[in-house]
Formats: sequence, C-alpha cells, structure tokens
Amino acid sequence: MKPRQKRMALIGAGVALLVGAVALVLNTFNDNMVFFYSPTQVAAKEAPQGRTFRIGGMVQEGSLQRGEDGTSVKFVVTDTAHTLTVAYKGALPDLFKEGKGVVAQGKLDESGLFTASEVLAKHDENYMPPEAAHALEQAKKAQSTVVQ
Repeated sequence: MKPRQKRMALIGAGVALLVGAVALVLNTFNDNMVFFYSPTQVAAKEAPQGRTFRIGGMVQEGSLQRGEDGTSVKFVVTDTAHTLTVAYKGALPDLFKEGKGVVAQGKLDESGLFTASEVLAKHDENYMPPEAAHALEQAKKAQSTVVQ
C-alpha cells in the first residue's frame, strides 16, 4: 500500500468511527428525552402511548382521592379545556394542593389513565412550572377563539 492510500484508509476509518459515535449518542439522547403535553394535546391523541412523557396543568378542585393504603392517590389535571385523570403511588410533594399547578411524569395506558412515576408541585405562591403555564395559556386562547 502506498502512503497516500494508508492515509486515506485511516481518514476513512476515523470518519466511520466518528459517525458511529454520533449515531450512538443521538440514539441514547432520543430514548431519554421526555416531552411535555397538556391535557388538550393528550385528548387530541398527540401524546405517545406506552412511552414516558410529562403532563401539566392545574389540579382540579375536588378531584383528589386518596387510597386506603395511604400512599396511592388519584387526581384530575386540567388546562381548563380538557381533563386527564392521574394515578400516583408515593408521597406527594408538601405543596401539592387542589387548584394549584402540577407537572406529573409517567405513562398513559389504553384506557386513558395516566400513571405517574413522579409528581412535581409548584414551590411558592407566584410560581407555576413554565410548561404548565404555557399549556394553560394555549387552552384559554383556544377556548376564546371557539366562543367568538
């Protein structure tokens, strides 16, 4: 092999390794990415079935139901346009309340029940998770255009 051919072979092997590494990193990144959906988007079937994502909005007043075991709860998340029932087993954050902002991470089953693996609540009176605030804004805009 001539020196020029050896150099080209080394460059080709280096490029192939680089492309493989980039493909592996992008694939791993895509598998671990968690998207946010509002109850309106879930109702429109934009959310993935059987894949982890986040849902956010307000906890509907009067919807909190505690299980007999003391750790399981069900509540309804709303963006004022649509609602979604969420089931969670575990300790809720101290600031979790009805009528307040919430973001839950989990999976949607075939029956439309969202089973959360994590529940996040707002942390002071002026804060709402940005995703939840945006979802509420979008739902209000959609409702105002339908009413007009």
